[in-house]
Amino acid sequence: KDKLDYRHATDLIKEIKSIAPEFTVGGACYPEIHPESANQKEDIRYLKEKVDCGCEFLTTQMFFDNNLLYNFMYKIREAGITVPIVAGIMPITNANQVERAIKLSGSLMPQRFKSIVDKFGYDPDAMKQAGIAYATDQIIDLFANNITNVHVYSMNKPDVAEKIEANLSAIIGK
Repeated sequence: KDKLDYRHATDLIKEIKSIAPEFTVGGACYPEIHPESANQKEDIRYLKEKVDCGCEFLTTQMFFDNNLLYNFMYKIREAGITVPIVAGIMPITNANQVERAIKLSGSLMPQRFKSIVDKFGYDPDAMKQAGIAYATDQIIDLFANNITNVHVYSMNKPDVAEKIEANLSAIIGK
């Protein structure tokens, strides 16, 4: 099919489910609101449509403030969206990544993270380690709040994902 036939994710989900209902279909969600949505209420309404069409799990856009995810989770559960949520964590490992990542995702940068970038951004190795530590801390907090499905946006840097895994293994033993 021509990609223009799928104007919205719901169009593609319906097509996949009509061809192969046994396929598991996941979709994207935005704790900080989809860039094309007027507001979060509208965004959640569209998300509910996506799930009602057959989307069986949702992976979040990256976020740097877990409280945004916790508030989002409360609102979507209240709206009747009960599918599993996979939290998308992106370790920022160099200062140049920050501006680009925020521009592309629309994510907000919490003051705590901004302070880390301001302090360590000039030193590539220090920034990499600080970014890994921040992402590890985010994941530990998610686990502590019973969110155990996590996707690390490692941006083709397996060493970053491996370091986060090692950090988590040392702390939680898994």
